[in-house]
Formats: sequence, structure tokens, C-alpha cells
Amino acid sequence: MRVPPDLTRIGGDSRSSRALFAVPLGMILAVTVIDLHTPQNVHLGPFLIAAPAITASFAGAGGTAAIGSLAVVAQIIIGVFHGGLETSNHQAQIVALFLISGLVTSFRYATDRHRRRLRQVRSVAVAAQEVLLRPLPERIGELNIASLYLASDEEAQIGGDLYAAVRTERATRLVIGDVRGKGLAAVGDAAVLIGAFQGSAYHNLSLPGIATHLGSAMCWNWQQTGGDERKSLESFVTAVMLDVYDDGPVTGMVNCGHPSPLLLHKGEIATLDVREPAVPLGMEPPEEGDFQVEMFRFEYGDLLVLHTDGVVEARDESGTFYPLPERLACWKGGSPQSLVDYLHADLLRHTGGAVNDDAAIVVIARCAWAPPAPPPATRSTRRSGHARRKPWRPPAPGGTSGPR
Repeated sequence: MRVPPDLTRIGGDSRSSRALFAVPLGMILAVTVIDLHTPQNVHLGPFLIAAPAITASFAGAGGTAAIGSLAVVAQIIIGVFHGGLETSNHQAQIVALFLISGLVTSFRYATDRHRRRLRQVRSVAVAAQEVLLRPLPERIGELNIASLYLASDEEAQIGGDLYAAVRTERATRLVIGDVRGKGLAAVGDAAVLIGAFQGSAYHNLSLPGIATHLGSAMCWNWQQTGGDERKSLESFVTAVMLDVYDDGPVTGMVNCGHPSPLLLHKGEIATLDVREPAVPLGMEPPEEGDFQVEMFRFEYGDLLVLHTDGVVEARDESGTFYPLPERLACWKGGSPQSLVDYLHADLLRHTGGAVNDDAAIVVIARCAWAPPAPPPATRSTRRSGHARRKPWRPPAPGGTSGPR
């Protein structure tokens, strides 16, 4: 996340700004030369005020003051050439030019100070938001990951969508979710869920167990923030939780009312629907039996696309939703990051450059998988020749963090 460039420029320090100084300087020179070669009854000096006014549009207070001073000097030269500074007309023009230049410089200084403060506040806000939603690592466990986050609020880097990844004993666990609402109003709820998810990695919970834990955390959060019962019923989080096991091409998934992930396998696109989707997190106090684990194959070379409803519900000018599966079918192939870049550009092209709801995309690829090496043979097994490892079996739906 970075600060937008319009907030990082405080004054005219860039090369383009320095080049623009040729405009007011040329104007001062042209007005002075022309005025010196015209009759005394023709007064072009008042045009000099345009020079500091133009400078204030691209330069800082210092540059504006310098151009204003040059304009005053030019006005004095014109007055001396046309009969001296004793005439009230030239005196009035010099005083007016000096006062207006000072006023323009003061406004430019106030604008610079306001932008500087805004930049500081924005930097703090960006840092705080990066703490709440940490960027996903490019490599974690046996996975390569790329992600994209588009906030609907122009002043925010994140909103109500969320994602996170942690390592458990034998798997990489991921979550992607969507808090009801959008923009900054949903950031607090997203932070609570991310914190609960990351903290649960140390407790070796099963997928149903982590879903129960997250649902309980959201219910507790809404009760603690003083929301009434009706508001609590209207607050919820849709989420998909995955365990991508290290020692087998199988992945477990729990879906709590969230858009189904898409699997790209050998050029084909499959929607990973579940037989028994659970209710969104936080709608009611959860129990572990409310969540069922679905198992599916996720092999080397496959790509798994997780997304929020802000992606598939993005509309173009005619009101047509973004056709994510169809757009995935048009992708030429490549790494997770190249797919994220492709979807980013294509989504903004579809919506005309902005999204009306928070949108998040996470693309996952499994690295080359090799069966775990057998344990070193002991002295007895070397003699008998029977040192073997147990074949891998997928865990039961209610199992813990991975196969044993």
C-alpha cells in the first residue's frame, strides 16, 4: 500500500515543476519588454500579477514569492522608464502588485501546510491499515500466493473484505471473508476476525473448530460494542476457510455463506461448491457441528482463485455483473501474480476504473509436491529390509489441521 502521489507532492520540487517556471518568467520578460516599447499612455504592468498567480498553481510558497518579487522589480523598472516613480499611477500599480503577490504567497503557504498535515495523517492511516490487513506472503509452506485488494472508499486502503494465511502443524490455513457493509465502517470487524484467525493457529484447531472460534469471536465483538439484538442479527461475516495439506494433493474447505472458490485445473475451470454450506459467521452462537468439511484435490500446476462478492457483483455501465469464470477462461496462463494483474486490469476496465464495493482476490498455486522421505532406517530395519512409511490418507472431515 502506498500513499497516492497527489498527497506526496507538497511543493514544486519535481523536474516538471521546475520546467514550468519558464512560463511566468517568460511572461514577466515579455510584459516588461513590450511595455518599455509602447507609449506612456498604454499600461501593461497590471498583467504582471498573472505571473505569481500562475506560479502558485504548480510551485510552493518559496517559488511563488520569488516570482512575485521579480514581477514587482519589473513593475519598478517600467515605472522608472516611463517618467519615474513619483507618479501616483505607477506607485499604485507597484503597491497593488506587491500586496496581491504577498496574498497569493500566503494562500500557497497555507495550502502547503494543509497538504503536509494531510500527508502525515494519511501515512499514519496507511501504516495502521497495513497492520490490520498484512499483505499475504508470496511463499508460505508449499504454496505460492498473490493477492489484490480494492477498497471502495477512496480514502482507505482496506475495507470490510479480509484475507489471511497462517501455518499449522501440517498445512497452510487460509481465510477470505467479507464483513457486512463496506469501507471504513467495517474495518473494525475485519480486524477482530483476522486477529482471532491468526491467534488460533497456535491451538491446533480443526477447520470446524476454527469456524466455531471465529463465529464466537464475532458474536462477542458485537455484544461488547454495545449493539442491540437487532443490530447483532444484521451483522455477519461470510467466509471460506481452507487447509492446504503439505503431504498430499488434497485440500479441506469450510464455506460460511461465501462465494465459492474457482479451481483452474489443466485448462478447465471448476466451481468448488459445497453440499452443506454453513450460515455466515456471527449470525448466531455457533457450535462445531454446524460446519462440515468438504475435501477436493488441489494438485501441482492448479490455481485456486478465492474472491469476495465485490468482484462478481461489480457492474459495468449497462449493469452487467463481472463474469469472473468467463474472464478466467480468457487468461493465457502464468504465475499467480500474473493472474492477479490480469484480473485487476480487466475488472477496472469492466467497471470504468472504480469499484462500488470492497473487492479482494487471492490466487494460490501449489509448489511441486514430493512425497515425504521415509524415516532413516534403524539397525534392525536395515537387517530385515522392512523399513517402510505409511501411505498418505486424507483426514476425516472433522480432523485436525492436517493428515497424520
